[in-house]
Amino acid sequence: MNSSKKGGLVILFILGMSIFGYSQYASASQIGISITQSELLSDSEKGSEYNIELQFTNPSLLILTSGTTEFFVIADEQMVGKGQLESFTLQPLDNTYVKGTFQTDAEGSNAQSVKITGVTKYDVAFTSIEIPFVYYPTDEQAREFIHQD
Repeated sequence: MNSSKKGGLVILFILGMSIFGYSQYASASQIGISITQSELLSDSEKGSEYNIELQFTNPSLLILTSGTTEFFVIADEQMVGKGQLESFTLQPLDNTYVKGTFQTDAEGSNAQSVKITGVTKYDVAFTSIEIPFVYYPTDEQAREFIHQD
């Protein structure tokens, strides 16, 4: 095979890998998150502490390894608490259950809008990517987190 054909094959290979990499990054940015469990550990005037379990769903073909992830609970556009998830690995096209802890800063009120948000840093092959996530819990789950009446 002459050198021009080898060069063309190398360029096609690099182009193909780039397209595949971008498509998998786009898929990874669509990671699904849901609350599977929460348990009140303690409650005081300063706030409450919970154990929490979240389910992450990986729609990509990449194995994604994450370090410790910090997340925030926001009610009516104000942060009412924060938490931390353990390190975890998301297998391709699979679900992973991740445990963590969560602390509220104070008693909540009747918030209209609650969301859990954070940024997870995943190590992939030769690089790492940061993927933000936002999860809107059901009204019942939100009441559990911020002690609404």
